[in-house]
Amino acid sequence: MRMAEVSAKYELSQDTLRYYERIGLIPPVNRNNSGVRNYTEDNLKWVEFIKCMRTAGLPIEALIEYVGLFQLGDETLEARKELLKEQRDLLFAKMGDMKKTLERLDSKIERYEQTVGEKEKLLNNLEK
Repeated sequence: MRMAEVSAKYELSQDTLRYYERIGLIPPVNRNNSGVRNYTEDNLKWVEFIKCMRTAGLPIEALIEYVGLFQLGDETLEARKELLKEQRDLLFAKMGDMKKTLERLDSKIERYEQTVGEKEKLLNNLEK
């Protein structure tokens, strides 16, 4: 699959795909004789994984470390597992913070809705 197709499929810019490959988040992509990238199924799995992790907010540094460990082979299974568990724990903490923020926003919105409703009621009474 060509880069433009991958870009459209995963809603990532071509610059982002090149960047991810350059910094090692995506293993090197095969190129044809003209230098055009040809993404394999394996490449696409990496793109999908990295996009998912980045969307969730995992830092690039942690993902680079993970990919590096993966490329070293099975002797890094435990290290990879621990890295992912660490990132999961950080994500859970972030989700807790986001939940608190959402609750605070809901509370503020509710107060504004009450205030606006009271003002509208007062204006309606004055117009009568």
